[in-house]
Order: sequence, then C-alpha cells, then structure tokens
Amino acid sequence: MRKGTKKNNVTLREKPLANGNISLYLDIYRDGVRVKEYLKLYVVEKPKSTAERAENKETLRLAEEIRTARQSELNHSAFGLVSPVKQRAYLYEYFENYIAAYTKKDIRMIVGAFERFKAFIEKENPHRKHKMKFDELTPDIIRGYVAYLQDNSVGEGALGYYQRFKKVITHAVDKGTILRSPCNGIRCIVDENSLKKDVLSLDEIQVLAQTPYQNTEVRRAFLFCLYAGLRYCDVVDLKYSNVDYSGKRIKFEQAKTKGHSKNSIVIIPLSQTLFNLIGEKPNKDTVIFDLPSHTGCLKALRTWVARAGIDKHITWHCARHSFAVNLLGECQTDIKTVASLLGHSGLKHTEKYTRAVDSLKEKAVNALPEINLTLKPQDHE
Repeated sequence: MRKGTKKNNVTLREKPLANGNISLYLDIYRDGVRVKEYLKLYVVEKPKSTAERAENKETLRLAEEIRTARQSELNHSAFGLVSPVKQRAYLYEYFENYIAAYTKKDIRMIVGAFERFKAFIEKENPHRKHKMKFDELTPDIIRGYVAYLQDNSVGEGALGYYQRFKKVITHAVDKGTILRSPCNGIRCIVDENSLKKDVLSLDEIQVLAQTPYQNTEVRRAFLFCLYAGLRYCDVVDLKYSNVDYSGKRIKFEQAKTKGHSKNSIVIIPLSQTLFNLIGEKPNKDTVIFDLPSHTGCLKALRTWVARAGIDKHITWHCARHSFAVNLLGECQTDIKTVASLLGHSGLKHTEKYTRAVDSLKEKAVNALPEINLTLKPQDHE
C-alpha cells in the first residue's frame, strides 16, 4: 500500500450523551468516503452496579459483532464478493420486508408467490420453514418450487407467481445479499392449453347486459371493460378527470406497466355505449365506478353470469380477453390497432388472441351437423 492511502475499514466509536449514557456508532470508511452508522445501542458511562456493568459488557459485545459483520461486508464487496454474513440472512424475513415496502399494484401476486413458496417448503421439510437462509436456496429447491406451482396453479398462475418470486430474488442480488440468482436458467413452462380462457361472444354480452343485477356498479364496470378492454386494477382507479368529454376519449396509465413501458399510457375512443356507462361529469372529480374489493367483484360477477344463463367460467380478466377476441374475430380489426387499444408494447402478447380466434373458428366449424353422404363411383369422375 502506498504511503498516505487509507484502508477501507469499520471502527466502533462512542459519543457521550447529555443524560450520562454513551451512544455507540460505526465509523465506516470506504473508497475515500466516511459515513456514520448509529447502532441505537447505549452503555452507561459510569456503571454503579454489577448489573449495569454486565449490561454494558453485553451491549459492547453485540456492537462488536455488528462491526465485524460490517467489516466482512466491506472486505467482500471490495473484491466483488458477497459477505457470508449477508448470505446467511433469513429468506422469509427478507421477503416480509420487501412486501412491507412494496407499493405497486401487483402486491397480491408478490404475497401469493411468497405464500406458495412457504407452503412448498413446509410440505417438503416442515422443520425448515422459518430457518431457511439465502445460502440454502439452491437451484434444486427452485426447480421443486416451480414444479409445485405448476401442479397447484390454474392458467398463467404458475408463471405469474414465479415471475414475482424471481423479482424478489433479483432485488436481493441487486442489494448484494446474494451474488447470483439461483433462478438463473430455470424456466416455468405453462401448458398452452391451460392458458385458454373463456370469452363472451357479442351475443352473450347482449344477454348479460339485458340481465338485471342489484349491484349496478359492478354491472356498469364489467360492461365497460367488455367494450374497452380494461383490467380490474385500471377500471377501479378510473376518475372522471380521465375522460375527455369533448374529444370523446378516455386516457389513463396502466397500473401493470406504469413506469416500465412507454406504452403504459392508453387512449381509448369512447363509443356511445361507453359514454352511457360513464354517465355525465359530476361537480367533483371522483372515481367513475365505486367498486368493492376484487374478491367482492368476482363473487358478484359469477352470480350475475349464472343468472344470465351463461355456462362459462368468467373472471374479471375475461372482459379484456373478450374485448380483444371480439375485435379480432367478429369486427375484423387489424392486430396493430388491437395491440394499441390494449396498451401492448408489441404484437407478441396480442398474437395469443389471434390463436383464440382461430380456436373459436375451428370450434364453430366442428359444431356444424354432419352430413351422411353416400357417394356413387361416378360422383368421383
């Protein structure tokens, strides 16, 4: 080391307080920058009893353990390595802290991914559920978790939960808690047949619209989604300020892609049907649809669909699928226009609806009654 250069280090220091106690803090020097980390640990400056002296000793021991851990992190970081102290951090505690600080709309999926991981671990090894550390999270465990998701999820659920799980693990890598993700190279493959969702045809939408239901807000909002292609998380936040009455359009930012895509802002022209569902602009800027929770909406929707005599498994997201499939199939709308209305950044996600249209066409053709033909030899000539 050249003379005059300082080594990265962590020093335990003391700061006398007015009340006679001493506050302990770490003096951290790294790459020419000095910062202080107050530990919120205190010792009595002049202990008067055996108990106070013992408590001081224990506090100092704890402070020194923290200093040693910070020094280890500093040393490993200097060589691009992850400190063993960090790798031994508890996985569940990290997940809980991540969830507590998470503010995006897919919080339910993050929580669901965590709950399913705990269920998987408890099933495989009940004694491990609260003690798993990051350095125990091996690719084999990840493969087992993926298999568990595939066996216990419907549709795209397994893929959605795994993507959220990887999101938290990637965050741990970014924060230096682990060196690399154990999820690398491990994919969650979902059977394409399981992705097929029920859609409502234009005729079925008419039947549903003509079926009365006491929850008018759910009724209005779902019909709006059927004619505008919105998700629940978007329609629940729609305000009258999103509506351009003179321009006959509605503009909003998709919750799912907010801050992640240039196509997160969606503009949808308003038909007369959509205007009727929105209603006149009130004096105050309130939400357009006063909806209950997602669970409450789903329960109401299923009751309403059953009352309409529609024998399909309809969820709120089916409105978005129905919108896309009907535009592509019944209305013969080009795929780029549909992608724009859905707020897709490319055609990849929109193309799955073209496959759904092809499937419906095949089903329609196969539904035609068979004709019994008796062909004579000359018929072939």
